[in-house]
Amino acid sequence: MIVRPEPLPLPSKIVRMKKVLFLITVVLLCSSCGEYNKILKSTDYELKYSYAKKYFNEKKYTKAATLLEEVVTIFRGSTHAEESLYLLAQSYYGMKDYQTAAEYFKTYYNTYPKGEYAELSRYYSGYGLYLDSADPRLDQTQTYEAIAQLQLYMEYYPQSERAKQAQEILFELQEKLAYKELLNSRLYFNLGTYMGNNYRACIITADNALKDYPYSKHREDLIFLKIRAKYELALVSVDDRLQGRYREVVDEYYNYTNEFPEGKYTKQVARFFDYANSRITTNY
Repeated sequence: MIVRPEPLPLPSKIVRMKKVLFLITVVLLCSSCGEYNKILKSTDYELKYSYAKKYFNEKKYTKAATLLEEVVTIFRGSTHAEESLYLLAQSYYGMKDYQTAAEYFKTYYNTYPKGEYAELSRYYSGYGLYLDSADPRLDQTQTYEAIAQLQLYMEYYPQSERAKQAQEILFELQEKLAYKELLNSRLYFNLGTYMGNNYRACIITADNALKDYPYSKHREDLIFLKIRAKYELALVSVDDRLQGRYREVVDEYYNYTNEFPEGKYTKQVARFFDYANSRITTNY
């Protein structure tokens, strides 16, 4: 007796619809890729530019940038030159390649200082670098560049609607630099006398930070670290420098208590003061 196999079940309506949608998506993607490759090979630069704008509006920034990189050179001196350069910068900005975007924004406002997009280019050149600014523990080159660009923006457009935001960003970036200097000061302090006298480096770093960022929220921490380092420096000093360094600790104590009469380090600095003051000889 021959046993006939059971017939396979027909796909449900939902499964069939999913397959149809999948096939349609594949076809559209293939046609889209084909369209893009065709545009890339074209020598019609007006067509390329129109597609570059189309891709930009669709937020396909990589495709837009690839086309714009080519047409920007071709359009130099033409009616499209200004807009194409700005769109190229914005395409890289959309790709979050803020360093490249900043370079093109700078090229734009240097080439067209009174151009239609000059203000926006100056703003985004700084704002993009701000977004790209590294953690305070890392290299701060981007932070310094962002500050420079935003300061220029404030000089050129002090009454702009973006001026307030630019100023707030500048404060934030300066606080980041102040915090980095605080971290550097702490590092020197923690190294102590390892391979040299790092307390002196701690004092110099903290002092420079206080001069560069006098209104920083880290000011009290920097002043305290400076006092602490001077105290530790006095403890390891040779006899002929000991009295002078104890007096520096006393002076720093008065500076701290005058500025922060109810500071968070009051007890610690009082301890430094008591020890240093008790060891200062009257005939010094």
